[in-house]
Amino acid sequence: MTFDPASLTYDVNGLIPAIAQDHATGEVLMMAWMNARSLALTLETGQVTYWSRSRQAFWAKGETSGHVQRLIELRVDCDRDCLLLRVDQAGPACHTNRRSCFYTAVRGGDEVEIMAPMV
Repeated sequence: MTFDPASLTYDVNGLIPAIAQDHATGEVLMMAWMNARSLALTLETGQVTYWSRSRQAFWAKGETSGHVQRLIELRVDCDRDCLLLRVDQAGPACHTNRRSCFYTAVRGGDEVEIMAPMV
């Protein structure tokens, strides 16, 4: 069966959440938004491209930082309303220079930073 991006369930703004996961380790790196065109660009080029809600523009991950994400595999959840991007991540995924955007844990009611910025 051929994949059809139109078969996905996008929100009222034409967006779908996309979770980036390191393909080798399974580590969750980040979450961002895609639209049908950014998904098409990702599938065409192999470089993950998101839709930036704040800039209202396409955002090829790493275009300015060099911390690109290369798509290894695209997965669609059972409701077809969320994407899992298994990626090869060059450098940190987070704009705070951390490997993952999920560097804060809630433990015993307190927020604890569990990951230092990469050097």
